[in-house]
Amino acid sequence: MTTLKLPTEVIKYFPYESVRPQQDQFIKTIFNAVQARRSVLIEGSNGLGKTISAISASLPIAVEKNLKILYVARTHRQHDRVIEELRAVFKKHHVSGISLRGRNQMCLNKLAVKNAFDAKSLMEACELLKAEGKCPYHKAPEEQTYDYLILKQQIASRPYKASEIQKVCKRKGFCSHELVKAALSDIKVIALSYLYVFNPVIRAAFLKNIETNLKKIILIVDEAHNLPETAIDISSRSLSLFAIKQAELEAQKYENKTAKEFTRFFRKEVEKLTENMRREQIIPAESIIEILQKHGNVANPRDFFEELHEVGSSIRRNLLAEGKYPRSYIHSMSEFLLRWLETLGDNSFINVASSYFTRDKVKAVKLEIVALDPSKITSPVFSSTYANIVMSGTLQPLEAYARITKLPENIVQCVLPSPFPKEHILSLVCCGVSTAMEKRTPAMYQTIIERINEVAQNTTANTGVFTASFDVLNALLTEGLEVTLNKPLFYEYRGMSSKANEELVAGFKACGEGDGAVFLGVQGGRTSEGVDFPGNQMNTVIIVGVPYAEPTTRVKAQISYYDGCFPELGREYGYVLPAMKKASQAAGRPVRTLEDRGAIVFLDYRFSTSYCRSFLPSWISNHMKVLQPGNGILAQEIRRFFKP
Repeated sequence: MTTLKLPTEVIKYFPYESVRPQQDQFIKTIFNAVQARRSVLIEGSNGLGKTISAISASLPIAVEKNLKILYVARTHRQHDRVIEELRAVFKKHHVSGISLRGRNQMCLNKLAVKNAFDAKSLMEACELLKAEGKCPYHKAPEEQTYDYLILKQQIASRPYKASEIQKVCKRKGFCSHELVKAALSDIKVIALSYLYVFNPVIRAAFLKNIETNLKKIILIVDEAHNLPETAIDISSRSLSLFAIKQAELEAQKYENKTAKEFTRFFRKEVEKLTENMRREQIIPAESIIEILQKHGNVANPRDFFEELHEVGSSIRRNLLAEGKYPRSYIHSMSEFLLRWLETLGDNSFINVASSYFTRDKVKAVKLEIVALDPSKITSPVFSSTYANIVMSGTLQPLEAYARITKLPENIVQCVLPSPFPKEHILSLVCCGVSTAMEKRTPAMYQTIIERINEVAQNTTANTGVFTASFDVLNALLTEGLEVTLNKPLFYEYRGMSSKANEELVAGFKACGEGDGAVFLGVQGGRTSEGVDFPGNQMNTVIIVGVPYAEPTTRVKAQISYYDGCFPELGREYGYVLPAMKKASQAAGRPVRTLEDRGAIVFLDYRFSTSYCRSFLPSWISNHMKVLQPGNGILAQEIRRFFKP
C-alpha cells in the first residue's frame, strides 16, 4: 500500500487512507478522461480495486455536472459490491446508491413469478395485472401511504442493496420493484445488469424511470469482456417447434380458425425443414416468407403477423380476467415472425434451423435469428453517454475490443501492470498434452489425468480444473479421474441449475479449510468467470485445453462477417479472442487479492506458442515457464512453489 497521491477532487470521495499498487494510476486515468468528457478502455488485473477506483474517479464529475453513474455488471454479487464500496464512501461524503435486481427477483406476486419464463414475459404480465387492478402490492399514486413515502425518501438518502429493500417491502406489503423505481430519479449511483442499459426496449423504460437521458450518464461497464456476447444475445431470437405446437393448441382452444390453420401449416413446414437435420443449418430468410405467401395463404406477411399479435394480446387479456397467468404462445410466435421480417436483408443476422436435445434427452428443433454484430447494440449507447468507463482484467488486445463494440474513436486506452508480486504467481504450461480434436484419445486423457493428479497431490489445499468443454470434462470422468484422485472431486454437469451450482461451489470451498479437494468445471461457465476463490479456496488452477468453439454454422458465419468488417481478422476476432478470454478468466480464479499465492497450470502445449501467449494477460504470460513432457516434473514445480 502507498499513501494517497490522487487528484484533490477524488480524495473527497476515495474512502481509504492508502492505495494499492497501480491503483492511483487507474484512478487518475479514469478521472482525467471523464473530466475531458472522453471515454476510457482500461485493463487492470484482479486485486487492483477497480470498483472503488472507477466510482471515486467518476463521482466528482457526476456531482459537479449533475450526472448519474450507472455501474453495469453481470452478477448480483458484483452489484452488491458497488453498494459496499459506496457505504465506505458515505462515511466520508454522503452519496446515494442502489443495487437493482430484475423484476423476477423483486416481484412479490407469486402468480406472476411462478409462471414467467423470462424477464420480458414477467414485465408484460406485471403491466397487465396492474392495469386490471389484480396485483395487491401495486399502489397507485393516490393509494401511497405515509410509510410508503417515508421509505421512498429513505431509499434515496444513502446506499442500499435491493435485497434489503425487498425484505422491508415484504413485511409492509409494498411492491419493492415499484418503490425502487419511484426513488431512482433521486439516486446518484445505480448498480444494475447489462440489460437495463443495452437492451433497447428495457433501456427506454428505465431512462424514463430515472428521468434522464444517456447524455447525463457516466457509464461504468465492469467485466466488460462479457459485453460482446451479451449484445449478441440481446439481438438474437428463437422459436421452438414446441412453442409453435402450443400456439396451434391455443388457436384451437379459442376457436380462431385463421390462427389455427396458419399455425398448423407453419408447424408442418418447420417439421419438413428439420426432418433430416442433425445439428443446424443456415436457411435463407426469404424462403420461409415465400413459403408462407405461396402456400400458407399469407398475402401480406407484416399485416398478417400483426393481426396474430393482436389475437395473442386478446388471449392474454382473457386469461388475466379468468385469474390465470397471461401467457400466449400465439403472441410470442407473432413477435418472432415480425422480428424475422425486420431483419430480412440485413447481413449482420443469419437465420438458422437447428436440432438439439432437451435436458430430458428429448429431440427438439427451433428456428433462430442469430445476430453477428454486437456493435448494433453497444454503439448507440457508447456514442450517446457523457462518458464510458469500460474495464476488465481481460480486454487485450484493446484495439480489437474497441473496434468490435464501436467505442468512440477518441477513447483513452490503457493497460496497467499487475499489482501482484511476481513471486506470488507460478505460471506453467505443459508440453506433450492437448485437447485438439485429433489428440483426444484414451491415452491422451490418461496423461492429462496423471498431470492433474500430480498437481492436486502437491497443492496445499484446493485445486480447480477448468476444461475446454463438457465433452472434455465428461471424457476425463469416463477415463477415471475421480478414481485416480486422493481428494474429493466436485464437478459440474451440463444443464446444472444455479442453486445446485452454488451448493457445489460452497462444498468445494469448505474443503479449503482442511486437506483440500478438486473442482472440475468448464471454461466460460458460471464458476470459471463469476466466482472468486481467494486464499485456500483455490490454490492452484488447471486449464485443460484451449476452449475454441465448435466450428458450427453460426461460428463460421461470425468469422465470415468479421472478415467482411475487418479484413483478414475474422478468425482472430470471431474465434480466437473469445476462446482466449475464457481461458484467461478461468486462469485468474485463484488470485483475487494481493495476499493470494496461486499456481496456474496450462495443460495444452498450444498455450506455449507465441500466438496464444499474446492473448493472455501479461501478468500470466510474462513469467510463464514451459515444461517438457515427463512424469514428476510438474509435481516438483508445484511442490517447490508451495513450500513454506
